[in-house]
Amino acid sequence: MLKSTRVAGVVALAIAATASIQRAYGQNDWPTYGHDLAGTRYSPLKQIDTKNVTGLTRAWTYHMTVEAPAAAPVAPNAAQDQSATAPAAGGRGGRGGRGGGRGGFGGGRQSEVSPLIIDGVMYLTTAFNRVVALEPETAKEIWSFEVKDGSPATRGLEFWAGDKQSPASILFGTSSGKLMALNAKTGKLVPGFGNEGVVDMKPGALNGLKDSSFGLSSPPMVYKNVIITGAHVQEGPSFGAAGDTRAWDIHTGKLVWQFHSIPRPGEKGSETWSGDDWKQRSGTNVWGFFTIDRERGILYMPFGEPTTDYWGGDRKGDNLFGTSLVAVDALTGKLKWYFQGVHHDTWDYDFASPPVLFDVVQKGKKIPAVAELAKTGYLYVLNRVTGAPIYGMEERKVPTEDALPGDFPSPTQPFPVKPPSLARNSFQRGDIATVTPELKAYCEALFDSIPGGLHAGGPYTHYSTTPSVIFPSSIGGGNWNPPSFDPSLGYLFVNTMDFGSLNTMVKNENGSFSRTGYNGNNRFWNNETNMPCNEPPWGRLFAINVNTGDIAWESRLGITESLPEGKQNTGRPNMGGSMATAGGLVFIGATDDSRFRAFDSKTGKELWVTKIDAGAHSAPVTFLGKDGRQYVVITATGGGFLGDRSHADTVIAFALPK
Repeated sequence: MLKSTRVAGVVALAIAATASIQRAYGQNDWPTYGHDLAGTRYSPLKQIDTKNVTGLTRAWTYHMTVEAPAAAPVAPNAAQDQSATAPAAGGRGGRGGRGGGRGGFGGGRQSEVSPLIIDGVMYLTTAFNRVVALEPETAKEIWSFEVKDGSPATRGLEFWAGDKQSPASILFGTSSGKLMALNAKTGKLVPGFGNEGVVDMKPGALNGLKDSSFGLSSPPMVYKNVIITGAHVQEGPSFGAAGDTRAWDIHTGKLVWQFHSIPRPGEKGSETWSGDDWKQRSGTNVWGFFTIDRERGILYMPFGEPTTDYWGGDRKGDNLFGTSLVAVDALTGKLKWYFQGVHHDTWDYDFASPPVLFDVVQKGKKIPAVAELAKTGYLYVLNRVTGAPIYGMEERKVPTEDALPGDFPSPTQPFPVKPPSLARNSFQRGDIATVTPELKAYCEALFDSIPGGLHAGGPYTHYSTTPSVIFPSSIGGGNWNPPSFDPSLGYLFVNTMDFGSLNTMVKNENGSFSRTGYNGNNRFWNNETNMPCNEPPWGRLFAINVNTGDIAWESRLGITESLPEGKQNTGRPNMGGSMATAGGLVFIGATDDSRFRAFDSKTGKELWVTKIDAGAHSAPVTFLGKDGRQYVVITATGGGFLGDRSHADTVIAFALPK
C-alpha cells in the first residue's frame, strides 16, 4: 500500500519562519480549507456576534461569469457588485458526492468553492476555468489564471507560505489530472515545480488503462514539505484509475510516497479481497478532504467505496480500504490504523467529509479524537492516535436475504453507540409524508405502484431488482459536508438530510447489475415539487457534545417556500457545510432554498437568515479586512445533486454596516 520514491533528505521539516507565518495567518485570515489542519472551521473572530448578527448586510458580490461586464461604482456603504472581466474560457462545473465520476465533475457550472484569505488577498477557483486573486474587502481582481487543460477543482485550493527556495504558492488540482502551483503574488506558474509549474498526476494512477478518468475535485493539503492529493475517479465500471493517495515534494513536485487504497497482495488489508479482484480496481479514493494532526504528523484519509457502486459480485470480501477512515504518517504514508465504516459497501456510502480533530475531555483528562460524518448518517468518534471508538461500536446483524444474486453481503455492520443516527435510516409505508394531501396521495400511489409495495426496510436494506426505497440515499445523510467545531463549548456542528433513493437494479449481459431510476426518478420524492415522500424533517443541523457523545441540540435547516406559511419549516435537502466563530455563531448555507443562515451555537436558535442568489452548496469562511471589518463569505451557484433549480455564479460577502 506504500510506494516510496523518496531520496534521502527530500522530506525535511518546513523552516520555522513558515510555520510561524501560518499560525499568524490563522488569527484573522482563512489560510486553508478547514481554517486549520485539524479541519475545525472555527474562527476566533467575534466582531459579529449573537447580538448584532441581524445587522449583517451584503458588502459585495463577485460574479464568476467571465463574460459579465464590470460593475459600476457604488456609493460608500452600499452593496458592491464586482464582476469578472477576463476573456471567456471553456465550461465546466458539477460535482456530486462522486456523481459523473467519483468526486465529481458534471454538466452545470456550479461551484462548491470555499475561498482562502491570506495576508490581505482572497484566492478561489471559479466555475469558468479560472483561478483568481481578489481584494477581499471589495472583490476587485488582482490577478487571474486561466486553466486551459481541464477545469480547476470545484471545491477549492491550498496555500503554501513558501521559503527561501520557492515563493508563496497557490496549489490546486484539475479535472485533467494536473497538479498546479501558481506564484501567490503574480498568478504565474512556479517554474521549479514539476514541468514549469505543472505535475501530471496520471502516471502511476491509471492502472495500465490509459483512457481512465482521473483528476482532483477537492483541495490538496500541505504539511511541512509535502503536498498531499486524493483522487477523482469513476463510479463504474469496476476497472479504471486507482484512487491512491499520494504526496509530492513541495519544491520540485516529485513523488514522495503513494498509499495503495486497495492493498496489494501481502499488504495490510489484502486479506479482505479475494484472488485477483483487487487488480485494476477503481474507486476507494479520497474525493473529499484530508485533515492532519500537526503535532503528531498524522494524516487522516476518508476513503470512498470501491467500484462498481451498488454491485459487489466481482469483489468478494470486506474490501479494505473502501468506505474507511485511514490514518498514516503524513511524511511517509506508513499505515497507523484504519476504521471501516461499511463492510463490502454496495450503497455508495463513501466517507468524504473532512475528519475533524479535537480533544474529548472526560474526568479532567483529554482524549485526542477524530470524528467522521458519513453518508450513513452516523458520526464516528474515534481516538485519533489508536483508532479505537471513544463511545463504543457494535457489530450488528443486517439484512442479507435481500442482496442481489451473486453478491457477497456482509452479515454485520458497525454501529456507533453514540451519538445516535443523525439521519433517517429506515422506511415503511406509514412514514409517508402528510405535509399536503397532494403530496400524500402522490407518494402513496408511488409506493403502491407495484404489488406489495416498494421494497423498503431498516438500516442497510439492499438495492433490489424490485424497485427499492433506501434511507439514507446514495447522496447520504451526510456527504462531503464539512462540520465545524467550537472548542469553548465542545460542540461539533453537523448538517444532514433525511432523503431517500428510489431505484431498481437491472441485470447486465455479463451477470453484473446496474442501478437505474424508477418511474422516471431516482430520488424518493415528487420531482416536480422537490418535496420528499417521507415525513419531515428533510434537513437538520445538529450540535454534538463531543465530551459526552450526546446531541446538545438540533434545528431544522431550511424551509419549503411553496408550502403555506405555517408548514414551511420542513428542513431541506442540503449539500455543503458550516463555520463556527468565537462570536457564538454557526453560519451555514447548504440548503436548496437559496438562503444563508446564522444560528446561536449554544442553543441552535436561528438568529439571522437572508435570501441569496442561489443555493449555497459550499462552506462559508470569515476574515478580518484591512478596513477593520469582519466579513463572512459564501459561494452560491445552485444546481447540483439536490435537484436545486436555482442558478447563479456568485461569491457573496456580508459585513456589519460601516
